[in-house]
Formats: sequence, C-alpha cells, structure tokens
Amino acid sequence: MRTALRTAVTGVVTAATVLVCAPAQATPPGPGVTARLISQKTVGDTDYTLREITIPPGQATGWHYHDGPLYAVVKQGTLSHFDSTCASDGVYPKGSFVQEPAGPTNVHIGRNLGDTPLVLDVLYVLPHGAPFSEDAPNPGCPFE
Repeated sequence: MRTALRTAVTGVVTAATVLVCAPAQATPPGPGVTARLISQKTVGDTDYTLREITIPPGQATGWHYHDGPLYAVVKQGTLSHFDSTCASDGVYPKGSFVQEPAGPTNVHIGRNLGDTPLVLDVLYVLPHGAPFSEDAPNPGCPFE
C-alpha cells in the first residue's frame, strides 16, 4: 500500500510539473530555508502547488501547520519530523514519502539534523488562496 501511494504521489507530482510548469521563484519561509516554486494549478476551490524546499544543515522549518494536506518526497538528506508533544514522529531519509495532515491540531516542525542540505519536493493541496503554512508557537519543546 505504501509503495502504491508513493508511486501515485510521484505520478501526480510529475504530471503537475509537466502540465502546469511555472517560472521558478525563491521565497524564504524561515532563516536559511528556501523554497522554489515548480508549478501551481487551481482546480475549483483547491490550489495544487509543487515546491522544492531546501533546509540547510542545523536549520528547521519553524513550528507550523497547513490548511490542507501536504505530500512530499525527500530528494536529498534526512528530514527529522517532530509533533507538538516534542516527540519525533518520523525520520525520513532520501527517497522517503512524507504525508502531513491538515489543521491546527497537527502542529509540527521539520528539522535537518544532518550535515548536508535537506531537499524536499512538496505538493500542497490547499483551499484556494490559503498560505503554504500557518505559523504556530513553539509548544514548549527545548528546540526550535
């Protein structure tokens, strides 16, 4: 099942890239973290956006949540993912598939604890006009 889901998401990401490729744009969601827009398409009330996120060694995304589900593939490095209890809810090496549920009850942070840049291809499935992420305060974890 996991392989089928990964294959399906990879297919959607590839199709989105081929069908709706837009000019690349860099946006800094946090210190040292960069994002490059690969493609974006609105269907009905839903925005489908594919971005490449790069997180330098020792950096993180900051605490946040999403207004819609997010699907990602780790292209390089290792993603260390933590939930609002400060517990690790996953360590994802190169080639791994990551899925994040929507909503403010799913606050999390992605960290690069390795010594090489972490690169993710991320597909955001969001209500039309919603931001890529909503900032959230640190829930009391000893790391940021």
